[in-house]
Amino acid sequence: MRTVLLLCLLLLSACNQGPTLERFGGPTMGSSYSIQYVRQPGGPAPDQVQAEVEAIFQAIDARYSTYRGDSTVSRFNQLPANQCLPIDADLFELASFGQHLAEQSRGAFDLTVEPLLDLWGFGPQAREMHVPDPQALARARERVGYRHLRIEGDALCKDAPIELDFNSIAAGHAVDLIAQRLRGMGIEAFLAEATGELKAVGRKPDGSAWRVALELPREDRQIARQVIDVADMAVSTSGDYRHYFEDNGRRYSHTFDAHLGRPVEHDLAAVTVLDGSALQADGYSTLLLILGPQQGWDFAVAHGIAAVLVTRVEGGFVSRSTPAFERAVKGE
Repeated sequence: MRTVLLLCLLLLSACNQGPTLERFGGPTMGSSYSIQYVRQPGGPAPDQVQAEVEAIFQAIDARYSTYRGDSTVSRFNQLPANQCLPIDADLFELASFGQHLAEQSRGAFDLTVEPLLDLWGFGPQAREMHVPDPQALARARERVGYRHLRIEGDALCKDAPIELDFNSIAAGHAVDLIAQRLRGMGIEAFLAEATGELKAVGRKPDGSAWRVALELPREDRQIARQVIDVADMAVSTSGDYRHYFEDNGRRYSHTFDAHLGRPVEHDLAAVTVLDGSALQADGYSTLLLILGPQQGWDFAVAHGIAAVLVTRVEGGFVSRSTPAFERAVKGE
């Protein structure tokens, strides 16, 4: 009788078990990723979900990594001028979006920036961070320009020996793919993050919203300047404070204005963008950072982008939020 009672209690406990918050993460794309999701009774286990997520990262790496010679983008970069490479629908989407951003920014944002990254010391072929001599810079700029890139049917073509770099949008795209896969597995609430790009969907098991801290752009330590509730929204922050070098008292970051052929030299330190798409948020946070404090602000307001621009001033920082950002934070 006691055995039967104990079995009944165990069965009742299992039936009454509510949703749980599961977590896992690991290295990816030269940085790391983390996933939190609400697991309903009978829902997929963390190891099953992790396998699906890491398969997405492997596919992203196989297409877009400039650190492996067999990736799709590396094979394109190795082609001489006036050649084409067949591409799949995934790469077609990212190349098309990158060209759209280039058109909108009049060439400030540019997927063909890879030769400049290498020359200044930020790319996969770089040896050290340094200011290049004018002759080397002029030669590199001949191999940069989004107008040398075109899409013909299902092929990517070049009319100059350009090299592509998708790092400004690939992580956001990966987060969108992960969100799509999690939903396909029946997971309706999660916070997915990769290299700082993230997307929040649904709510935690206790009904509270996912909360995201927006950092001050400081090199010495992490300090939150604002904490926001995020629901069914992606968040991307681009900044010049993580990857840079100094030379003769001047600061050079990995954020490039491809039109000028050099790192940006303005006081805009960080940009955060909210959007339903992590790809869109990732791309526009980079574009606004390149444009700078005033041009970036004007562009964001004109295009209804939900953004916060953080500018360096003497003694600290000043933040400006667009009207679209204020509405998004309020859930409007």
